[in-house]
Amino acid sequence: MARRLRFNGTGSGVNGCPAVHEDLDTGEVIIHGPALTDPDDIARLRHLGQDEVPIVVPRELLVDFGPKEVTRVPNVIGLDEFDRLFTQFEHTAWRLETRRRYASDEVTDTYAQFTRGEPVDWDGKDAEWCAERRAQTALGKRFERVRIIDSPPTPGQLYLLDNARRNSSVGEDIRNLSRADAERLQLPEEDFWIFDSRLVVLLNFDDADDLVNVELITEPVEVNRYAQARDAATHYAAPYEEFAARLAAGE
Repeated sequence: MARRLRFNGTGSGVNGCPAVHEDLDTGEVIIHGPALTDPDDIARLRHLGQDEVPIVVPRELLVDFGPKEVTRVPNVIGLDEFDRLFTQFEHTAWRLETRRRYASDEVTDTYAQFTRGEPVDWDGKDAEWCAERRAQTALGKRFERVRIIDSPPTPGQLYLLDNARRNSSVGEDIRNLSRADAERLQLPEEDFWIFDSRLVVLLNFDDADDLVNVELITEPVEVNRYAQARDAATHYAAPYEEFAARLAAGE
């Protein structure tokens, strides 16, 4: 089975080499770069196995993109602190939604309406949340989301496609991207928010699709990796109205 690799970064500009990848399951680090070829240099290397290839990379590549600790310790924050981020940010709050269902959606009246095939009445739902969104967007702040949709879409994804009407009415920009495109772009599998391109919050779910905790990331190189994913997803995603029309047309 192929490894689940995450691209951590490259220090080489546009030519793609050298670079650091990380195995998401084992934690092993894969580095590629120019091979060391001088026989005199190779002869001075210790413990070099017959099947091993020495490579040469800039020191800053390892400093910037290598792991900073043997065992990563997540910085889990409380939900109250997480909620405050939505009023404390200055410019942009952006989310990638990657899951096929969210258990919290399925206990709502609106989800029940949707599954019965009834038009969903969003008027007056989550009034406090809607008022806060309108207040923040009135200050010139931007809320944006890209939601991944499978082919065929799951019931939960179709529900959120309908929900986009409500979110957009309070000032959010909602876009959709196919799962195939997300995989082609090698987007992260995690749900996350990124605030002002400087804070990332990972939303960690269990196997039952319930939110377990939220994890704050502030390390600049890590934040930059999520910002690159945001830029790619936003570039290729379609406004939800356009995506819904394509689905209805069978495209």
